[in-house]
Amino acid sequence: MKQKPNLSFWKLWNLSFGFFGVQIAYALQSANISRIFATLGADPHSLSYFWILPPLMGILVQPIVGTLSDKTWTRFGRRIPYLFVGAAAAVLVMCLLPNAGSLGLAVGAAMTFGLVALMFLDTSINMAMQPFKMLVGDMVNEEQKAKAYSIQSFLCNAGSIVGFIFPFFFTWIGIKNYAEKGVVPDSVIWSFYIGAAILILCVLYTTSKVKEWNPEEYKEYNPVAEENETKADWFTLLKNAPSTFWTVGLVQFFSWAAMLYMWNYTTGAIAEVVWNTTDASSPAFQEAGNWVGILFAVQAVGSVLWAIVLPRFRNTKVAYSLSLVLGAIGFCLVPFIHDQYLQFVPFLLIGCGWAAMLAMPFTFVTNALQGYGHMGAYLGLFNGTICIPQIVAALLGGVILSLVGSHQSSMMIVAGCSFLIASACVIIIKRK
Repeated sequence: MKQKPNLSFWKLWNLSFGFFGVQIAYALQSANISRIFATLGADPHSLSYFWILPPLMGILVQPIVGTLSDKTWTRFGRRIPYLFVGAAAAVLVMCLLPNAGSLGLAVGAAMTFGLVALMFLDTSINMAMQPFKMLVGDMVNEEQKAKAYSIQSFLCNAGSIVGFIFPFFFTWIGIKNYAEKGVVPDSVIWSFYIGAAILILCVLYTTSKVKEWNPEEYKEYNPVAEENETKADWFTLLKNAPSTFWTVGLVQFFSWAAMLYMWNYTTGAIAEVVWNTTDASSPAFQEAGNWVGILFAVQAVGSVLWAIVLPRFRNTKVAYSLSLVLGAIGFCLVPFIHDQYLQFVPFLLIGCGWAAMLAMPFTFVTNALQGYGHMGAYLGLFNGTICIPQIVAALLGGVILSLVGSHQSSMMIVAGCSFLIASACVIIIKRK
């Protein structure tokens, strides 16, 4: 078997550059979905149910994209066709979703329209996101894989920062941040429009710069994978998956459940704790919604800074576990800080946990999967360890919110406890 060649920094960069645009779309969704549905009239106890659709689409779409792209060979590439189709669909839906309250529909119809748009948005984002992980698995050697995923992590966080600050920025330059009851403000609508434009430009750049291997070249660098990629259904693949696949998945379960509660309840929590309001139709709530974007951007900055520190740890398991502990401390601090600027501290700490979640799991799993074949299918199935915990957390969100006194800020402590459990589970991971 030929050794995969070392790639220059810019070739590694080009492999993942489109991820910057995809992540802007994902950040806009993460920071604004609860805000949009609360503005449309959703009850806080029902908000978590709106978050079932994104991970549900992910668990359906990503294994399908991974499996199909393992068997796809076209003149445009193996993974890139799925990337381009997913991005094009995401652009269309990003122009529709924030207008759910502007179409003259009744509250129920507007939320139904928003739900359908959200379903298609997350389907398309997942379709566009998965190929980037598989391109690294296909074309990057083991020596450079950590570097490639670090570049991907950097672009992910940079895209997140841009997407998170858009509503605040557009409000700052004079675009209205308040609209009539049930209508999403123009600052959010224009954020989605500009995010859609950047997404398609970034994906066009990657598709023009990256040339995937043809089947003959792929065989030269992946002979074991090619032999094994004959017949295997998902159940067989899961049955034969290495133990690392499952132990990292356990850590993922508690990590992603915590992140779901952050995305779901942070707008309400900051409105409660800093702006002293629970009225989703008030200007104060919309101001809190903008500030949540800034806090999420601070979290992304913390993630970038901590990602520089992570490689300095000799023991990757220690680095992983410590990062999650720092994130847990950050979550637990949120309800007790009433100054909007001091909230930067907990979100910087949450960023430490996020940095580890982006880098560590795929490093452990892709190394463990060498020689197993079906890399795309396995990474698609591994996405289940991201989606399933979010679905479970979304289903339980309303119940847990009632148990903690219906205070959305208390859900940050729930998220912190979940991070602590994830940190403890790191112990059982076996490194290859």
